[in-house]
Amino acid sequence: MRPQHTAPDNRAMHFPRNPDLHCHSLFSDGTLAPAQLAQRAAAAGVDLWALTDHDTIAGLYDAQQAASAAGVAYLTGSELSTTWHDVTVHIVGLGVDPGNAALAAGIDGVRASRTPRAREMARLVERETGADGAFEGALRHAGNPQLIARPHFARFLVERGICRSSSEAFQRFLATGRPCFVPQQWATLEQAIGWIRTAGGMAVMAHPGKYPFSASQRSKLFEQFTALGGEGVEVVQSAHNTEDMRIYTGIARRFGLFASRGSDFHSPSESRINLGALPPLPDGLRGVWEALEGRILWPQ
Repeated sequence: MRPQHTAPDNRAMHFPRNPDLHCHSLFSDGTLAPAQLAQRAAAAGVDLWALTDHDTIAGLYDAQQAASAAGVAYLTGSELSTTWHDVTVHIVGLGVDPGNAALAAGIDGVRASRTPRAREMARLVERETGADGAFEGALRHAGNPQLIARPHFARFLVERGICRSSSEAFQRFLATGRPCFVPQQWATLEQAIGWIRTAGGMAVMAHPGKYPFSASQRSKLFEQFTALGGEGVEVVQSAHNTEDMRIYTGIARRFGLFASRGSDFHSPSESRINLGALPPLPDGLRGVWEALEGRILWPQ
């Protein structure tokens, strides 16, 4: 069943005070159900929320229903995996139509490549740690068996007592360049942005401060991103420090991008910051919600 778009009686522009437009549920690599996330967002004072699970739209209807029940305005979303210059770059699609066939087919194609990658990661985890049953162990932590990812292996390593935390598991085994990391060729930037735009959404560059790019590479990335139709960038993000926010405020102004704000929340015990606990957008930036007002799902 597709979420229904409704508008408030007062059609004046609504400027949310505490938007959080990036988080994950157990439909990808989070640990909470969409309804639990909606309740947590409401309790934290979030007044515009988006569920942006990796390479899936499976939880969007549940999330919209729960957001409406909690009195929180909602935007549909998904975080798509792309490869740019051999680096994984994530693009958040906000305000997408979950019923769009092109988006669904594109996401299905990306998701299909995840299981072979997960099996190779499992082989490497077993080789490096001596822990058998790594694939099955990671699967126990995955709400969606088609989306087994590094956080699920991290939880398995904690469960087996090999690591004390998911952060340690990434640092020792799963981060880029570590012994259990498996590179993956995802969708192209052009494909992901095309799917999002075809589905009526806005393409937003996710947590750009996490990528290992030089200043010149960063400029080339955003030149291509905007040329392909990308319209937004996460400026305020749990992965960004003060300097990152300064850099991406400048990027937003230089390329005429709308700015977004997202906690990238995954789990109460693993996330850097809680839903709704981010600082505000820097002055002078246009929030993505200004362009997406017509796509907001307002609580009934």
